[in-house]
Amino acid sequence: MALDAFLLDLLEDPVDHGTLLYVPSKNVLFNPRRHVAYEVRDSIPVMLPDEARAVGEDEARSFQDDPEARFTGAR
Repeated sequence: MALDAFLLDLLEDPVDHGTLLYVPSKNVLFNPRRHVAYEVRDSIPVMLPDEARAVGEDEARSFQDDPEARFTGAR
């Protein structure tokens, strides 16, 4: 299940407070500045810095190229 649009407008990275890229097909919120991903479990974003995982260049590119991906934050 995808994250609610209202929630996506509110989410930001807990470390650098910037926007995140939500990739629904991978169930992750990706920070392209820090190259980390936060998992989305059962439609709940796990935004704990200790739970973030490192993302390599190839995976980062696949997140950014995903046609369904969108940035968080009010637009």
